[in-house]
Amino acid sequence: MLRVMTWNIRTGGRDRSGPDRRDLVVGVVTAQRPDVLALQELRGFDRGGLLDDVAGRVGMRPHLARSCFGQPVAVLVRPPLRVLATGRVRRPFHHAAAWVRVDTGQGPLTVFSTHLNPYSGGRRRMEADWLAAAVRRTGGPLALLAGDLNTLEPTAEHTDRLAGLPMHYRRRHLRRDGRTVDTRAVARLLDTGLVDLWPARAADAPEADGHTVPTRHGGAEFAGMRLDYLLGTAPVAALTREVRVVRGGDADRASDHYPVVAELDLHPA
Repeated sequence: MLRVMTWNIRTGGRDRSGPDRRDLVVGVVTAQRPDVLALQELRGFDRGGLLDDVAGRVGMRPHLARSCFGQPVAVLVRPPLRVLATGRVRRPFHHAAAWVRVDTGQGPLTVFSTHLNPYSGGRRRMEADWLAAAVRRTGGPLALLAGDLNTLEPTAEHTDRLAGLPMHYRRRHLRRDGRTVDTRAVARLLDTGLVDLWPARAADAPEADGHTVPTRHGGAEFAGMRLDYLLGTAPVAALTREVRVVRGGDADRASDHYPVVAELDLHPA
């Protein structure tokens, strides 16, 4: 099995005024031992050797995409999985989008790590279109888009949940009319043929809770939401055996997002 994990670690695992959470982040990653890890909100990871240090502590090799406006993202790969190619989506994302192609026994797998605009639904929709084009152009048959999409899922009802948020946070998830829930970014990606891997797993366990925010660490801007996604091409969806949200222990305190892990029926070539 090939294990893929996505996680927004909140401001590089260190708050401006608060505890350094990087040891907790390393502990969670070490416990889960993903083969491919998509990380978001890597503040400070693009200087001072911090990315290499953290990657070395978890036994992985990092590939980072810098951000012009927000925070970097990265894809980390665990040897002996062989990296065939790396790159970034060259568009003006609020944060960034990185991709890595690895060799598997069933063909190359391309994993994208991204973090969509947290403030504007219109910008998220535009960024989703850029990602969809990148997956078509670069992804190949086995492609997986992972990250914090900052978008509520289009198949669920969110009105009551959003009603409990302060207006300045609620507005992030509403259309311009101030009433309609904005799910366009994820809807656009699903319309291109990508498959949301969580419902595929939850079909066997309808009671499962896919919410990825908030955690016990914090998240006043959240209200029991699923904002972190694993979206795969149809062949990847067919190879997905399990998807789960990692909760408990250090994961409760390491970030305001919980990690999401998928087990794929793939093996290194």
